[in-house]
Amino acid sequence: MAAMAAPPPAEPPVPPGRRRLSLPAVEPLLFLATVSLGLQGPLATQYLWDRLGADHGYSGRNSTDSSGCGDSNATADPLRQEVEALVSHWNLYINLGGFFVSLFSVTLFGAWSDSVGRRPALILPAAGMALQTGIYLLVMYLELHVAFFLLGRILSGLTGDYNLILASCFSYVADTSERGARTFRVAILEACLGTAGMVASIGGGQWRKAQGYINPFWLAFAASLAATLYAAFFLRESVKQKKAAKLFTLSHYKAVFKLYTAPEHPSSRWKLALYSLAFFLIVTVHFGAKDIYVLYELGFPLCWASDLIGYGSAASYLAYLSSLAGLRLLQVCLEDTWVAEIGLISNIAGLVVISLATTTPLMFTGYGILFLSMAATPVIRSKLSKLVSETEQGALFASVACVEGLCSLVSTGVFNSLYPATLHFMRGFPFLFGAIILLIPAAILGWIQIWDSKHDYNHFQDASLSPTKD
Repeated sequence: MAAMAAPPPAEPPVPPGRRRLSLPAVEPLLFLATVSLGLQGPLATQYLWDRLGADHGYSGRNSTDSSGCGDSNATADPLRQEVEALVSHWNLYINLGGFFVSLFSVTLFGAWSDSVGRRPALILPAAGMALQTGIYLLVMYLELHVAFFLLGRILSGLTGDYNLILASCFSYVADTSERGARTFRVAILEACLGTAGMVASIGGGQWRKAQGYINPFWLAFAASLAATLYAAFFLRESVKQKKAAKLFTLSHYKAVFKLYTAPEHPSSRWKLALYSLAFFLIVTVHFGAKDIYVLYELGFPLCWASDLIGYGSAASYLAYLSSLAGLRLLQVCLEDTWVAEIGLISNIAGLVVISLATTTPLMFTGYGILFLSMAATPVIRSKLSKLVSETEQGALFASVACVEGLCSLVSTGVFNSLYPATLHFMRGFPFLFGAIILLIPAAILGWIQIWDSKHDYNHFQDASLSPTKD
């Protein structure tokens, strides 16, 4: 047991240039990519609603007119429920197609970037997001079949999609930050996610209401293109000792797999597996709930228009900023794990309230209760990073990206299938289901912390008694 408590091995010396912060930093790129993603998500769902509704002769509700949604018979309208189910299913197909492809490409490109550098792994997915947005624009201009949305998502997935941008940005921060300052730099990246998503949500909802879909999607295209150009011409390389490496080889996948199967330091390995499981469950619930927020808000009895949907999306993104502020304050008096537990309690309570929301004030109350819901993920990222050596950071973030891709795959399949299946008895059931699932990572984090505390105490007692044995 004493061997299991041994800390990870001392990190080998790292060249000074590798730890020096490069300027310009990677945060602007993540901000631009998140703005693009934040604009596309809710607007694409609303476009599918209006387009599929028109194709099936349903005109009682569009994104800017609440007529037909507010009366008590709307929830029983079979045509309305058919359109709602169709939109949910198309979201399922589009997300499944994109994330299933990116599940493998992210791991491939992420590990490859340890050799060739981070910039290629940032340029490719940003360009892929621009290509996807361009295809979406063609669908809207030419009124092509909505199946072309799936084509755009798959092409973006082949280049790594947004998950590769996240993985490469976290790897970039690991390359350019000291170990002690890494948590703060990760917090800055998380703040970029919240800020960019909030700006995109508020702006996208208002802009859609005023001018339709086309102009907001042009901004999403411009943001993706700007992120591509920033990575190509302004961002400095963070990997100082680059070397040529084949892209299409199994060695990249083996580097990630080795993290979980290497025989040395067993305590680090099983903790890595358990933390990854907790991360998987938390992010799966987060992605799954996010996938159906817009559908839930569009439907009876909430019947939100584009501006309210934008405010709702902004409120969900605001949790990134409020969680980070709460994290910094709570760290003064609590260990990181217990801060994460408080964050999970906030998440569970917020989802329960949202599952029961029948009015706009109650829905926003649920969003408000989620104010600490994102505190758990930066804690887990930090703990994962500290379980491996400096030379394994690239493979670690590739594995985290793989887990995030799997989260998107599973959450899309489960929540987008569960939502139409439970419309007839409880529209908010998927949120309640997510709240129950979050009890599992809460138990995992608490158990590891208690085990560590007990084991450290026993180790201390053994060390204090050892001189008497001499």
